Amino acid sequence: MNPLSLLGRSSNLFDLDIKNAKDLDSIIKKSSFLVLGGAGSIGQSVTKEIFSRNPKKLHIVDISENNLAELVRDIRSSLGYISGDFKTYAIDIGSIEYDYFIKSDGKYDYVLNLSALKHVRSEKDKYTLMRMIDVNIFNTIKTIKQSISNNTKKYFCVSTDKATNPVNMMGASKRIMEIFLNKYSDKINISTARFANVAFSDGSLMHSFNQRFNKCQPIVAPDDIQRYFITEKESGELCLLSCIYGENNDIFFPKLLDKLHLIKFSDIAINFLDSKGYKPFICNSEEEARNFKINSNDLTWPCLFTQSDTSGEKDFEEFFSLDEQINFEKFNGLGIVKNNFKDTDEILISFKKNINKMRNMGSWRKEDILKSFQILLPNFSHIETGKYLDSKM
Repeated sequence: MNPLSLLGRSSNLFDLDIKNAKDLDSIIKKSSFLVLGGAGSIGQSVTKEIFSRNPKKLHIVDISENNLAELVRDIRSSLGYISGDFKTYAIDIGSIEYDYFIKSDGKYDYVLNLSALKHVRSEKDKYTLMRMIDVNIFNTIKTIKQSISNNTKKYFCVSTDKATNPVNMMGASKRIMEIFLNKYSDKINISTARFANVAFSDGSLMHSFNQRFNKCQPIVAPDDIQRYFITEKESGELCLLSCIYGENNDIFFPKLLDKLHLIKFSDIAINFLDSKGYKPFICNSEEEARNFKINSNDLTWPCLFTQSDTSGEKDFEEFFSLDEQINFEKFNGLGIVKNNFKDTDEILISFKKNINKMRNMGSWRKEDILKSFQILLPNFSHIETGKYLDSKM
């Protein structure tokens, strides 16, 4: 299955930028890397981009031991071995074990933080929402401070298009993360990247198409939402280019060129089924879709295409806001937000105090967290419908 063809494209977005990066291989070959959250879809893609260029040291940390095992199998089966030090560690970044791991060495030229709670559905309850803050914001602060202490050359952290004028708590948490990144950028060089949706990444709706097909289950998608998509390989290249070539406080994002166009989830579902030799049978309800008998002779597949009515959905995607300074000239397929935040130390301290107070009390409401978010993001307008994706098929 070629993800590009499913997205209606024929070529990679960043081929020319990678080709023009003449010193990329030599920089990586003489450098050491720590990839946090390196066993997720984007993390694995970044890891393979680095590994293929024979780094001096490459260490991967992720909480998922199963994904780490698959990452190693994938690398050994496709890329083989390097002369440098390659190791993986199944550790929670927020744990004391991770702190001891960093104390035992911690000497890396580049630290790439790909760990994140990335789903809008993760804000459905106050407990998962608090963990989102911990992973997306507080773990970032922690690992930046450790990188500063260890004289790391560059810290990269992944963001999201949803951080631009956010309408959901996930996007707002990443926007707040960007503000904290700026705070520490006078002590360490920092760059980041705002993503489009990564096609068929773990946990994504498009990844579920594969899961549903393999389990002979209906394919469900909204038919009123259009999004920009990049492939997993492109996501790794985007992170790598930002990490190596981004100037302090730069935010990289994919340019909206002819190659990158909006496409509906339902259209991708139809393209996916076509690649499998099936045509969609459009059902009118979840019950009809569940009860549909899939017949390989008939070559039709049950599909339920619905209108979106869940919390936090944005009508359109944007990679930068109108008040941000943008550079479109440096790269062929990439734009750059030239970040320049105002002094926010006082409200950053207030935000941390408010969140820590809730945690120490052992009780909080989503409304309290929203108020804390709005201290840093006064224009943050959260779209709350009371409906979440977990209530749907």
